[in-house]
Amino acid sequence: MSDAAKQALNRDPQLPWSTRTTNLAHFLTHNARRLPNHPAVIQGDATLSWAELEKTVSALAQAMLERFNVQPGERVLLQSANNIQIVEVMLACWRIGAVWVPSNLRQQPEEVAYLAEKTQASIMFCEATFPEHASTCMQATESLQHVVCIDQQARNHEAHKGFGISYTELLNDYTGADVINADVDRDAPCWLFFTSGSTGRPKAVVLTHGQLTFTTLNHLNDLMPGTTPDDVSLVIAPLSHGAGMHILVNLAAGASSVLMPQGAFDSALAWKLVQDYRVTNMFTVPTIVKFLTEHPSVDAYDHSSLRYVIYAGAPMYREDQKFALSKLGKVMVQYFGLGEVTGAITVLPPHDHYVEDIPEARVGTCGFERTGIQISIQDDNGEHLPALATGEICVTGLAVCAGYYMDDEANEKAFRDGWFRTGDLGHLDAEGYLYITGRSSDMFISGGSNVYPREIEEVMLTHPALSEVAVLGVADPRWGESGLAVCVCNESQSVTEEELLAMLGERLAKYKIPQRFVFFEEMPKTGYGKITKKLIRDELISRGLLDES
Repeated sequence: MSDAAKQALNRDPQLPWSTRTTNLAHFLTHNARRLPNHPAVIQGDATLSWAELEKTVSALAQAMLERFNVQPGERVLLQSANNIQIVEVMLACWRIGAVWVPSNLRQQPEEVAYLAEKTQASIMFCEATFPEHASTCMQATESLQHVVCIDQQARNHEAHKGFGISYTELLNDYTGADVINADVDRDAPCWLFFTSGSTGRPKAVVLTHGQLTFTTLNHLNDLMPGTTPDDVSLVIAPLSHGAGMHILVNLAAGASSVLMPQGAFDSALAWKLVQDYRVTNMFTVPTIVKFLTEHPSVDAYDHSSLRYVIYAGAPMYREDQKFALSKLGKVMVQYFGLGEVTGAITVLPPHDHYVEDIPEARVGTCGFERTGIQISIQDDNGEHLPALATGEICVTGLAVCAGYYMDDEANEKAFRDGWFRTGDLGHLDAEGYLYITGRSSDMFISGGSNVYPREIEEVMLTHPALSEVAVLGVADPRWGESGLAVCVCNESQSVTEEELLAMLGERLAKYKIPQRFVFFEEMPKTGYGKITKKLIRDELISRGLLDES
């Protein structure tokens, strides 16, 4: 983390003009002046205009300042499913110079308590359906002095059973307040973005006002150019992660955001909302794109308004990509990026998506460098490798975070000579398109040869019976390591191990072919819909199918 970022977390800054930047909450101020009656955020029967959202954010900001004495740089924890209140809390934090700390809504109370303790949060906003999370955080974190119960929705009002201060009553107490946006430095932290923790305890990525301003403009330019207040976005993914960045981008453009209702994901409802609100853009992960495009409702509702279907968070398998393109047309936008780079590493725009496997399709690429971003493929010593050579994907540019909060060891590992090390392996072709081989931790060595699971998974998914595949390297007494393939079949379809071996034998070298095949009814996924090898390995161990003792 930079020295400026460290200082901004713990002080009331007297800012030199040379480093002052626009507070992210100014996007809201700007919209409220220019588009006061235009819809800002919609969920179910509730619609807030930009002017109404501005008033609510000011009331909440005044409450945080006056009632809770929240200072610039203080951390504000949030535990909630997607709702309008998340947006209000996020903007109110930024308005007063505080730091927004959203949790993964699917995390257990003890996991959220770790976030509270790690960040030394002083206040927590908690949806009424999570009382145990609130009490566990209060018990575990000495710095946490206040809990505000988000009870805005009538169905939740009785559920909170008296825990915390009522969000609704708090807003009523400060209605009419007019709070101006705090002065902020370019390096002033505004969001502690927790990694998924798929390889251990989650790390807190420090995102700053200056960095997110750059990334917002980068997203508008590279992912959805021409976005205006006439656009409408459908929010599908959790706002605590990538969707939070995406709603900020639409906020900057004055575009309306429609939030899916809480509860289990419903493809038919998503397509209905696209039709009803004439949705023009949406952001999600490849798994959800697969659900959406394979569901019969994709053909029942009009989705011709869509201009950009943005997907990221994990590579999309080619067969899934081709099917989605056949249903949606040339509206797909892929990007590769991590929370540490706020998603801004590469882009594969609509015109670079092809159903046909022609040379122009560059099958397997995740796109080219984003505007203002530079990629370097490096070896273990930090040497830059030439085109087509496989190494670690490293990146530099204004989208790179200020570092990890209170984690010198992680910072030491992640940054080298000004480059952020993604931990992903891949190569650039001669034209600068990036191809991801996989995580460095996913690669395994079988009989002395490097094996990249991604290549095997792509081949396996061309079999019509398979829906999802994950290949892991496991201990092998003869070869040191060999592949184990976990497979999920499409509904009412099946395939035998012998059939898979026959197919793979025609297309892959023998050392790459998995030695074992396991069939699951459902693939383990993170709370954000990603397939991670750690979760799959844990599931194999719990089922007694893998012994790693």
